[in-house]
Amino acid sequence: MKFSYSILVFLSSCFSYGDVKRKPEQPLNQVSASFYDFKLLSIDGKVIDFSTYKGKKVLIVNTASKCGFTPQYKDLERFYEKYKDKVVVLGFPCNDFGQQEPGNAKEIKGFCEENYGISFQLFEKVKVKGEGISPLYKWLTDPKLNGWNAQIPTWNFCKYLINEKGELVGFYASAIKPFSKKILKDIEK
Repeated sequence: MKFSYSILVFLSSCFSYGDVKRKPEQPLNQVSASFYDFKLLSIDGKVIDFSTYKGKKVLIVNTASKCGFTPQYKDLERFYEKYKDKVVVLGFPCNDFGQQEPGNAKEIKGFCEENYGISFQLFEKVKVKGEGISPLYKWLTDPKLNGWNAQIPTWNFCKYLINEKGELVGFYASAIKPFSKKILKDIEK
């Protein structure tokens, strides 16, 4: 209930005051006005400040260990290794689709490292839709917050692209692989 109230307060401030900026005391679980205002917990429990991603493109992916799309971890790692000078990959494990990510943080991290050699940043397991949605995914899927997109993830391994200015510029369904022509074209813009 507290989370819902926070969203209402935030949205009402958007309409009342126009340019909304994050207050310094903003909690980790509150929806932000800017992509760079987010501070979320890594899979290791460390706070990651998204302002460190300024000047780079960011590919955000909701992941799962027991999904037909799980082999995309290999492509995501290759993509990250090839483009990490200009594109950051952020993985958000979720259990929202078919209970395909039942593990805890230690199990998820171990699976990713042992099977795919993942070196890109993984975060704590989140909800990407419905009740209890992560503030980041609320921002990614609410046009009032991100400027245009209402597309929620339809399954595991959906991808969102943020440009160097912190603007959401792309959504890609699960079947679209990291090295697809569409994603490669969009990161070259």
